[in-house]
Amino acid sequence: MKIYHGSAVEVPKPLLSKGKPNNDYGRGFYCTEDVEMAREWACKGKDPPGFANSYELSTEGLKILDLSSSDYTVLNWMAVLLANRTFDFDSDVAIEVRDYLMANFMPPIQGSDVVIGYRADDSYFNYADSFVNNALSISRLNEALHLGRLGMQVVLRTERAFECLTYLGVEEVSWGEYHPRYVTRDADARMQWRDVVKKASRAADDMFAVDIIRRGLRHGDQIIQ
Repeated sequence: MKIYHGSAVEVPKPLLSKGKPNNDYGRGFYCTEDVEMAREWACKGKDPPGFANSYELSTEGLKILDLSSSDYTVLNWMAVLLANRTFDFDSDVAIEVRDYLMANFMPPIQGSDVVIGYRADDSYFNYADSFVNNALSISRLNEALHLGRLGMQVVLRTERAFECLTYLGVEEVSWGEYHPRYVTRDADARMQWRDVVKKASRAADDMFAVDIIRRGLRHGDQIIQ
């Protein structure tokens, strides 16, 4: 698998210990298979230049959790986020939702060397927060995940995975070209998010977080799939 990491610096030897524990999938090295996305993320800061680091990941023998596969749903992704990211729990219901999803939809992430899954951009993370607080339905959450065309992340989570990583080189990215692209993508996603919120108020027949608890639904139930 060829993967890329957009950064303000060159990263010839990534280290697991350098990863932040409160990222989407916990501590790890966050990459993408999309070089254009890596170039944008390399230039999201205010100061040029940016760097798109490229690697080859030998996946043989690695345990890979692919949350984009048909075995999993957005609720499995939410359970992982709840375990790692910081949410604003506005009510006792939100706390109950958090505990229920983590207890009934947590995928086997602890035994995984690599995780492939949705990306939750910090600048419009509100959709996940809204779902936990019962303000956004499952169908609207699914729709929101595609805002800004963020694509999928490939996250190396264990030392074993890092041992399978080969550095291929780095490309200095044109900040003047890719910073505006990043800004435009972010602005488009925010605008689309407002449209999703408007639709949410009319989605009376949709399933919300509290409905999952009331029905006692769990991972693998057909209605969730």
